[in-house]
Amino acid sequence: MKHPRTVMSAVIGLGIGLAAALGTAPAIASSPAPAAPPAPAPAAHAGYTAQAGTYEDAAANKAFFEAVVKSVAKKRSAHPGAEAVTIVYSAANAPSFRTQISNSAQIWNSSVSNVRLQEGSNADFTYYEGNDSRGSYASTDGHGNGYIFLDYAQNQQYDSTRVTAHETGHVLGLPDNYSAPCSKLMSGGGPGPSCTNPYPDAAERNQVNYQWQYGFAAALARNAS
Repeated sequence: MKHPRTVMSAVIGLGIGLAAALGTAPAIASSPAPAAPPAPAPAAHAGYTAQAGTYEDAAANKAFFEAVVKSVAKKRSAHPGAEAVTIVYSAANAPSFRTQISNSAQIWNSSVSNVRLQEGSNADFTYYEGNDSRGSYASTDGHGNGYIFLDYAQNQQYDSTRVTAHETGHVLGLPDNYSAPCSKLMSGGGPGPSCTNPYPDAAERNQVNYQWQYGFAAALARNAS
């Protein structure tokens, strides 16, 4: 199964889902047709599975993370008194995956302390759904606009909430780690479809907290200068 990542129009391959109870296949047939995501420009790409990872480019993860940080910092600068660093997302264009997206946000919000995910308007990134031979991926144009695409077929083969939580991990700055065990969320499809763990491990949680403490502070400083 091939899933890519694009640098600066960065398609970051990722995916897998949550525990069996949360990872049921989306109701594809009855879902309204979602808006199509912007087409990513051709570039280096990475898949969700290890064999597709030959094309992985670490710059893709960095590009997506920095685009989201920049978007959040810009809004935070307009409201300097805000205490929490909040990433706003939109799930309006991925109605079949609304439960998985909500579960993913809850998982991350309960796992890290320096940033939280919240659904709302004026979003920092958007979820989309549909069919794509590349599978699920995250993408950014490098100008503060990012989205996560959730592929129907892949989310039936792999645990869907793990797919969503894994892809959201890229938004938070984590890279793929296909050779890692199932206990690591960012191992993606490496451990195979039987892996249903949707939770980041301690090292992944610490990395996200660190990046959103120091990386966000640096972005605020740049935005203020």
